[in-house]
Amino acid sequence: MGQENSHEQIDPSTPPRTLSARSLEAVAEYVKDGRPKRVVVMTGAGVSTSAGIPDFRSPDTGLYANLARLDLPYAEAVFDISYFRQNPDPFYVLAKELYPGKFYPTIAHSFVALLNEKSLLQMLFTQNIDCLERKAGVPGDKIVEAHGSFATQRCIDCKTEYPGNLMIQAVEAGEVPHCTVPQCNGLVKPDIVFFGEALPEAFFQNRHVPAMADLVIVMGTSLSVQPFASLPQFASEAVPRVLINKEIVGDFGSRPDDVVVLGDCDEGVKKLADALGWRDELESMWLEVGGKVREKEAARLREQRQAMSQDEILEAEIEKLTGEVDAALKMSKDLEERVITQLEKSSSNEISTSAAPATSDDIPSGTIMTKEESKDHLSSGQSTASSEVPTKSEGGWKEPPSTPAIGENTPPTVENVNKELPPAAPQADSKVIVDVTLPHQRPNTLVPESEIDQNKKHSRI
Repeated sequence: MGQENSHEQIDPSTPPRTLSARSLEAVAEYVKDGRPKRVVVMTGAGVSTSAGIPDFRSPDTGLYANLARLDLPYAEAVFDISYFRQNPDPFYVLAKELYPGKFYPTIAHSFVALLNEKSLLQMLFTQNIDCLERKAGVPGDKIVEAHGSFATQRCIDCKTEYPGNLMIQAVEAGEVPHCTVPQCNGLVKPDIVFFGEALPEAFFQNRHVPAMADLVIVMGTSLSVQPFASLPQFASEAVPRVLINKEIVGDFGSRPDDVVVLGDCDEGVKKLADALGWRDELESMWLEVGGKVREKEAARLREQRQAMSQDEILEAEIEKLTGEVDAALKMSKDLEERVITQLEKSSSNEISTSAAPATSDDIPSGTIMTKEESKDHLSSGQSTASSEVPTKSEGGWKEPPSTPAIGENTPPTVENVNKELPPAAPQADSKVIVDVTLPHQRPNTLVPESEIDQNKKHSRI
């Protein structure tokens, strides 16, 4: 994520003032003519990514994007001095991965060292804390580590410097070092500038240097952190500025002699070295500092970091899928229990309704039975009731057959229910239903059966 470029871009038809064209070839021509004597370089984390060190702000592979495992309140807390005082452990987990000695300079680092070897380098300003510029051969007195580095360390309270060998031992062991002064015992950290701390004095003492430059080269930085982000703007208006980066940042592209090369830093540097005729020298210098020897190791570290990130993504997906399956199984189980309960209730209601003997309440209102039907109805009810009590025979008292048990969780089938039910009670014959609204057919009125049959023929019910 780079600093938003709000500066108006130069009209492509506007000719450059110093260069013959806005291209790397024109920059190479400018250098080979011997015109620049004070080259100022500014670098960010992008020059170290090919060494296997992640940058800070890339969305998927950046350092901040992969700090979830440290359980931080926010990603930048790992470099926050207030948080460090409360909990220094996350920083030292990270320091073990980033500590110098595991990584080797890139082509971009060696290019800066080559500029120095050719007596062209005025100053290198870097935001990096990995010390790879030093390892590539850039002299310490020409490096301004704007955000500090792992090169030295001290107590954050009494500022007593801490021995380098003890620091290496603590980092490798994953331990938090403390001040060697007994009465202090404060926390020790590398001289890296944390959020909430002032930049080193060397930065402010050399901040004027870009204004003296006759060529400025900026590589691999988002230019999103001040005051470092303002350094390229200090160059004079007619001084050529070269940006080798994945995106346009700062005010680049707003001046006539700005040259922008978008892409990987190493590839951009190789193109410039080819235009200068320095490619063989550059690769030879890189080999001397272990570049080619460690190329496979750098690739392995990058793959390892990417694999770890993919594993975390896969683990999250598995957890999500497991949660969905558990929820679905729970819903299925709940549904099964509700269905069984409903079936049991329905079966129980059907059994109780069918098994109950018919009474006068079961006969529809307004229905009259003949004497014979009334006797049949009563005798049916009695026979049904009598079947439920013991009976006496020649051999003695006999118990009625027991009702087969139905499993608690097994819904009865229609076949089983039909077998268990007693004979159905007789139903009222619709042929004897009469119109009770007629006076002579009201209840308690005795009417000969012949008249009932005669009246029935005229009924519309």
